[in-house]
Amino acid sequence: MDFTFSEDQEMFRDSVRGFFERSCTAETVRGLWETDTGRSETLWSGLAELGVIGMLAPEASGGLAMNEVDLVLPLIESGRAGLAGPLVESSTVAIPLLRDLSGDLAARWLPRLAAGEAIATVGHPRNAFVADAHVADLLLLADGERLHAVERAAVEPVLQPSNDPSRKLFRIDWQPSAETAIAEGARAAELLEAAFSRGAFGCAAQLVGVAQRLVDIAVEYAKQREQFGKPIGSFQAIKHMLATVQVKIEFAKPLLYRAASSLAEGRDSAAADVSQAKATCGEAASAAAKTSLQVHGAIGYTWECDVQIWMKRAWSLDLAWGSGSWHRARVADAVIDGALPVRSFGFEPRV
Repeated sequence: MDFTFSEDQEMFRDSVRGFFERSCTAETVRGLWETDTGRSETLWSGLAELGVIGMLAPEASGGLAMNEVDLVLPLIESGRAGLAGPLVESSTVAIPLLRDLSGDLAARWLPRLAAGEAIATVGHPRNAFVADAHVADLLLLADGERLHAVERAAVEPVLQPSNDPSRKLFRIDWQPSAETAIAEGARAAELLEAAFSRGAFGCAAQLVGVAQRLVDIAVEYAKQREQFGKPIGSFQAIKHMLATVQVKIEFAKPLLYRAASSLAEGRDSAAADVSQAKATCGEAASAAAKTSLQVHGAIGYTWECDVQIWMKRAWSLDLAWGSGSWHRARVADAVIDGALPVRSFGFEPRV
């Protein structure tokens, strides 16, 4: 399998990175912590103009009709920028869910979602809380064997504590009904399972970006901070710590790209591939957070140090859409117990 990205994909990634460098700085993220919603309509509109928001939406709905392989690099960049917003929930999960559902609901909402004029979020049974429910115009919520579509006016989101000021989590008080049901039984289970895989994939991609930013911040600090008359980056122990984390990031990327390819191609192995990526990317980000904090020393514990932005993102994204331990257990079920298909890229285990 060739994981080389096309020139167009790399150019689009560079455009997205440039947008974030101009519009989503550490000061921007900190400023959003002080607002009522913690979200920026300007950032969301800018991403919509670039086409990022509607990448997975059909062309007929104003989207780009692309797939997860195209989306993975922009998602990494959003993690690198520390973006506070529902890019995973609305663009990576809700839009393809509605696309696969089709019908009147999709026809009504997909154009607005792709254009950035509306936001959707998804409540999944495996997630304790629903992210960004306070800014969502449409909520796709599970109740028993049914999947429901509920508009903002019909729910009451209750904010929950979070260790990450950028992560807005809510308990949803609402009343399911026959009128709000959009799928049930096997069809609802199928849509929710696909949604979970895409949510875990989106978080895994952002975790790679978060991990890389943490390493970059630590490297820059190590070049400037001096001890014994030398930059601490010249010390072998610091070099080894940072190099070890960078290796973890580089090893995680192929697993992430395989997960993107499996989702895009609809492979039977997609669930197992996504779980392997989520667990590995989470491990890399957690290691990057720990190492970056160690490199910064005592100053890394202060509110003024920007390392906290990405350190907290690493922790919160690692728990979102299935913790690392949950995904490792699912990989074990697939590989050891044969509970999920793991055949991929023409490989078949010997009997």
